[in-house]
Amino acid sequence: MEQAQDFLDESLALAAIVDPLDASQLRQVTQFKNWTIEDVIGHLYMFTKAATLTLKDTKAFREFFQPIAADLQKGKSLLDTQHDWLGDTGGRTLVSLWREGFEMAAKAYSTADPKARLAWVGPDMSARSCITARQMETWAHGQELFDCLGLDRIDTDGIRNIAHLGISTYGWTFANRKMEVPEPMPHVRLVAPSAAIWEWNDPQDDNMVSGTATEFCQIVTQTRNVADTAIKTVGEAARLWMENAQCFAGPPHPPPAPGSRHRLVER
Repeated sequence: MEQAQDFLDESLALAAIVDPLDASQLRQVTQFKNWTIEDVIGHLYMFTKAATLTLKDTKAFREFFQPIAADLQKGKSLLDTQHDWLGDTGGRTLVSLWREGFEMAAKAYSTADPKARLAWVGPDMSARSCITARQMETWAHGQELFDCLGLDRIDTDGIRNIAHLGISTYGWTFANRKMEVPEPMPHVRLVAPSAAIWEWNDPQDDNMVSGTATEFCQIVTQTRNVADTAIKTVGEAARLWMENAQCFAGPPHPPPAPGSRHRLVER
């Protein structure tokens, strides 16, 4: 699956900016829920391990996730359950384990059947969807690290997977909020990092979303408010979608407030 390579490429790009950091720098606080850089790496490590387990052994995956799910049901935050799972593991040791984990996952998924059904936290999903979700989460959480470190990220056309996930979750965005799904779905026209043009859905001059693929992906992954981007919308459905877009599972999450997520001044 080429999606496995895209996941690996995204993980390596993030590792390149994390590798120079020492233990104290890994404790820097990001603009995402006051998580530290170390918290983000721990989160990616935990769920990448889960993705590898579910591909290889459903029983092992369920045994891995059961105590985490139990703690969440008791009211613990995801970050608290992550800290419990990691124990004293942190700093450069955690970074090394994360790298080993994403390299292992990429290798395993590269030869997997894309249509294989895998157990997950919510409904089962295909192997292709599972590794695409890992790429999306790595890219999305990577944004707060690039922002925190005052760095601009150079995207590749591998983010098409994330853009497509954003398109595919149009209905989910509204249904998850118990809102009526506006029909028809807007036409989407995005400029890829390579300057290629990506389009989805039938052309509709009065119902469309346009702009760069990077900013579209930032909106659907909720790393930027649409007001902080140059994404253009025409029509009520397009406007509502971009104001509420959520391409990831879980309860409805509001996008970040305008101006709250941005690249910090380079240090």
